[in-house]
Amino acid sequence: MARTLGSVGEKTFEAIRAAGTRLIWRHGFEAMSLRRLAAEVGVQPGSLYNHFETKQALLFDIVRSHMETLTTRLDEALVGHVAPRDRLIAFAAFHSSYHMTRRMQVYVANSELRSLDPENRAAVVDLRRAYERRLEEILRAGRDAGLFRVDDLKITTFALISMMTGICEWYRPEGRLSEAELVRLHVDMVLRAVGA
Repeated sequence: MARTLGSVGEKTFEAIRAAGTRLIWRHGFEAMSLRRLAAEVGVQPGSLYNHFETKQALLFDIVRSHMETLTTRLDEALVGHVAPRDRLIAFAAFHSSYHMTRRMQVYVANSELRSLDPENRAAVVDLRRAYERRLEEILRAGRDAGLFRVDDLKITTFALISMMTGICEWYRPEGRLSEAELVRLHVDMVLRAVGA
């Protein structure tokens, strides 16, 4: 019989995913042991296999889940924005804000891509490309309408995403600027980068 959402099994699954993310962030995927993960969650090592067949499956779930959530939330943030400039503002505000408070997840999703087996890596790369295409399409629409100055769509897409994602490396809640101020600054930098 399948467990219902919110059941003990689902809570354990989420606890394993969260603890796995923390441990991979701290120690790296190769150094993280399932024994340490089980201790962190408070379960027997053998119990982990009720949720993930392998350590590789856990990593894939963490990275895939991050990318799927990122893309779903972006699509929600873009709803109601039609004009290219408005869509670019919505994209930049969302991306900066989302990454600001997800340091561990972003680090694991980016740095441990190399640790995924080829099939899992290909699936994640497809998800990343789908996310990047959303920004590329916004830039193309703005360029074609004469609103943005974009010499190379792919390079500009990569550069903007890299700049906005970098916020997770240095942002601190106790810093001198608020989240809202940092998001505004990033949106302004993105608009200036494309001459908008």
